[in-house]
Amino acid sequence: MSTIDENALFRKVSLRILPVLMLGFFFSYLNRVNVGFAKLQMASDLQFSDAVYGFGAGIFFLGYFLLEVPSNVMLHRVGARRWISRIMISWGLLSCATVFVRTPMQFYVMRFLLGLAEAGFIPGAIYYMSQWFPAARRGRAWGTFYIALASSGVVGGLVSGSILEFFSGLGGLRGWQWLILCEGVPTALLGVYVYLRMSEDIRKVNWLSAQEKDYLGSLMAAEARTKVAHGFGALLVDGYVWALVAIYFLYNVGLYAISFWMPTLIQRMGVADAFTIGLLNAVPGLCAIVSMLAFGYSADRFRERRWHLVVAFSMAAAGFVLSVVWQDNRVLGIVALCLANMGVLSIPSLFWAVPTSFLSGVTAAAGIAMINSIGNLAGFVSPYMIGYLEAMTGRTDVALYTVAGGLVVGALLVAGVLQSRKYRRHLAAS
Repeated sequence: MSTIDENALFRKVSLRILPVLMLGFFFSYLNRVNVGFAKLQMASDLQFSDAVYGFGAGIFFLGYFLLEVPSNVMLHRVGARRWISRIMISWGLLSCATVFVRTPMQFYVMRFLLGLAEAGFIPGAIYYMSQWFPAARRGRAWGTFYIALASSGVVGGLVSGSILEFFSGLGGLRGWQWLILCEGVPTALLGVYVYLRMSEDIRKVNWLSAQEKDYLGSLMAAEARTKVAHGFGALLVDGYVWALVAIYFLYNVGLYAISFWMPTLIQRMGVADAFTIGLLNAVPGLCAIVSMLAFGYSADRFRERRWHLVVAFSMAAAGFVLSVVWQDNRVLGIVALCLANMGVLSIPSLFWAVPTSFLSGVTAAAGIAMINSIGNLAGFVSPYMIGYLEAMTGRTDVALYTVAGGLVVGALLVAGVLQSRKYRRHLAAS
């Protein structure tokens, strides 16, 4: 009989694995969406229309899409430490280079290259964590990991608003240029730290005892034997995997709508200065942290994903609708954005427990990357759609109602797909 205290073991694993990945995720998302705050000055400084901004914000995801699957396959081959380090250093440096942008075409090219550089980080981190946490503990692990996503809105909003307000003109640079530099340099430095300090093999780490290594290794090996391991080509014709792609795409439509446009929506509630916008932008992020932890804990406790996901999608849809209804009331408008953010940010930690419950090895790496890369094309569609519809109609409500409708479709897909016989077989096997 094993004498290992499993709760103590996974606390130890969490303390070693999650903080570094969370910090990387924090910078990943911050560098991806800091143009949302930079837009408050960049658009007027460089004479960029909402359509130009929306296209530039979104074209990042075309580059991301092109290299996502190859990047994650390479991560599986060369090891997480080397590849995640490479990703972070290259995207940090390219992000810093955005300060030299002057024309729409330069903006488009830089955003596209940034997408190429960052491709593979998030699915790589998800795959990496799936090698350390069994299915029954992934809801809590990923709920904790995704706190970085909400934190980037909280801390990033406060920091970004302060930089725009107080750094503008320092050293001859505008506030939006300082914003990009202050959020890009730490990313590259963290990439160096990952290369020097990150562990990627249970058998080789020095912070677990021999008995703990054996126990964890046997636990993960036993789970891996129940999973599917076949060629990537088989994933391309698997209708169940494509259904997961569609669900993840609709989630990302909501995520990037609120991520790229929240500062602008708050500004249109009558908030004038960037610092106050940053403060108010932090409120939905704080609410989302509570929501993410609650959803992750509840999903693990009850071993249930379907209805948790349906509720999260529905909350997000309701929040977007109410953000239109209450757009002339600053307090109620922030409440609506809180509801939308809580719903949207609670989805991914629940969602990723589904594909990782039945995929293993390089198939898991490629499958996660496939779902993430195609799903993240919504990062191109969502901001560009909102910018285009606003330019055409002069209103944001049509676009926000469209986003809400997509989230309702996502809830319906979850309710149907996760009730299917194929999913129940995968769940029973895992």
